[in-house]
Amino acid sequence: MITRTLGTQGPEVSAIGFGCMGLNHGYGTGLDDQSALALVRSAVDQGVTFFDTAQVYGPFTNEQLVGRALAPVRDQVVIATKFGFAFDGDRSTGLDSRPETIRASVEDSLRRLRVESIDLLYQHRVDPDVPIEDVAGTVSELVGEGKVRYFGLSEAGVDVIRRAHAVQPVTALQSEYSLWWREPEAAIMPTLAELGIGLVPFSPLGKGLLTGTITAATTFTETDLRGRLPRYTEQARAAGQAVIDLLGRIAQARDATPAQVALAWILAQHRWIVPIPGTTKPHRLTENLAAAHLPLTSAELAELSTATEQYTQPTERYPGAMQSWINR
Repeated sequence: MITRTLGTQGPEVSAIGFGCMGLNHGYGTGLDDQSALALVRSAVDQGVTFFDTAQVYGPFTNEQLVGRALAPVRDQVVIATKFGFAFDGDRSTGLDSRPETIRASVEDSLRRLRVESIDLLYQHRVDPDVPIEDVAGTVSELVGEGKVRYFGLSEAGVDVIRRAHAVQPVTALQSEYSLWWREPEAAIMPTLAELGIGLVPFSPLGKGLLTGTITAATTFTETDLRGRLPRYTEQARAAGQAVIDLLGRIAQARDATPAQVALAWILAQHRWIVPIPGTTKPHRLTENLAAAHLPLTSAELAELSTATEQYTQPTERYPGAMQSWINR
C-alpha cells in the first residue's frame, strides 16, 4: 500500500484508510462481531494502517470492536477516534466539549480501544458553548501527558481551525469530501494547505452513490440514515445521475470500477488527503484499496471535475440539529 503523511507534521499512514462506522452503525443492519473483526483484520493484511472510529458510533460498541480487532497489530496501525458528545447511558444527548468531558471521554476511549495512547483524537463536532481555545488547550495537556499523539477537528470552519491550531497544532481535519460534495474546496482546503493540515474525507464515495450501485429507485431501510438525508431523496439522486454515468464510462475504459475512479479522483487532488471509505463487504474493501494504484489522466480528472461543478444539489446535508452541528 502506498503511504501518505497527514499534513506536514502528522503520522505516515496508508493512502486509503478504513472508516469503521458502518460496521455496526448508521447504515442499517451491521455485521456480526466475528465478521466485523475479520474484515478489519483483512484490511490490515491488505496494507491499511489508518482506522477511524468514534465514541458515538453505537454508541461505544464501534470503539470496542476496533480495539479488539487491532489489539494484535497495535504497533502497526494508526487509530483515530473522536470526542464531543454527552451521553445518558448509551444514548447521545447532544454536543459537549467541556474540558472535563474531553478528559472523561479520552479515558473511556483508551479503555475501549485497548491502547495507552490515542494516535489521532478529533473533536467530532464544534461545540458552540465551549471556546475552541479551551478544547485545544485540554487536548494539548493530554498530548503532554502521553494520552494523545495528534489533534484533529471534524467539520470545523476556517475560523475555528485557525484558532485551534494557534493553541495546539491540528494534524488533520475530517470532513465530507467527494465528487458528490466539493464544498471544502472553497475555503477549507486552502486553509489546510496554508497551515500544513491533512484532510481526511469521510463518505468519499458519497455514502454509496458514487459506486454506481444506487439509483433513483433504490429504497433505504428505516435504520439507514441515508433515508433521512436531503441529498439522498429520489429527486436528488436522479439529478446526479449524469455524474454516475460519467464515472461508469471512465471506469469501463480503464478496466476499473466507478468507486475506484471516484477515490482516485480524490487522491489526485492533494498529497495530504487520505480518504476513509467504509464497507461491510470483503470484495468492496479490496476494490476500494486498489484505487491507490489507479492514476487518472489530466483529461479524466478535468472531465470529472467539470461534470460535478455543473450538478446542483441541496445545500443542507443533514436534517435539523445535525445540520446545525456543522461549523462553517
